[in-house]
Amino acid sequence: MFRLFFPAHLLVLFFFLWGPLPTEAAGPSPSDLVEKFQANLLEVMKEAESSNVRQRFDHLSPIVEETFHLPLMIQIATGSYWKEATTSERIELVRAFRRMSISILATLFDGYSGEVFKLTGEKPGPQKTLLVVTKLIKTDKSTVDIAYVLRSIKDRWRIIDVVLDNGISELMVRRSEYHLILKNKGIPGLISLLNTKADGLISK
Repeated sequence: MFRLFFPAHLLVLFFFLWGPLPTEAAGPSPSDLVEKFQANLLEVMKEAESSNVRQRFDHLSPIVEETFHLPLMIQIATGSYWKEATTSERIELVRAFRRMSISILATLFDGYSGEVFKLTGEKPGPQKTLLVVTKLIKTDKSTVDIAYVLRSIKDRWRIIDVVLDNGISELMVRRSEYHLILKNKGIPGLISLLNTKADGLISK
C-alpha cells in the first residue's frame, strides 16, 4: 500500500516559502519529467558494472539539472542562512549542493538486477504543488514507494523534493543535517562540507 504523509512542519514550510502556483506550465508534464529522470537512473544502473562513480556522475548531471531545481532546494534546506549569504556564497553553495546530490545518486545506483520503475499517478500536494507517485519494483517483488514533489517555476515543472515510502522528505533530512554545521560554521562551513563529501564519493 502506498504510504505518504506530510508532517506539520513540512506543510508550514510549503505555505510560507512557496505560496500559490499556476495550474499549468509549459514543457514536459510532471509525469513525463519524472519518467525521463527514472529512465536515466535505469540506464546508469544497467551500465554500473562497467562504469565508475565519476562516469555515472557525468551521465546523471544533465538530467538532474533538467529535472530538479537545485537552487530552490538548497535555499529551503538552509533557511534563514540563505538570506544572510553573499551572492558569491550562494553561487558556491548551489554548486557544492549540486556536486554532493549527484554524487550520492551516482553512488547509490551502482548496480542492476531487473528493477523497474512504475508510475502510479499524480495527486495534488500542499499549497498547489504536485506529487508524482511512483514505485521501484525489485526482482523479489518488494517495492519502494517514491513520491516526487514538483513545482511550476518560470512556467516549467521542476522536482523540488523526494518523499520515500516511510514519509521522510529528503529535503527535510538535508535541512536537519545542515543545521548544526550552519550554526557553528555558517555558509562557508557547509560549502566545504558538501564539497568534501562529493570529493570522497566521486573518488571511489
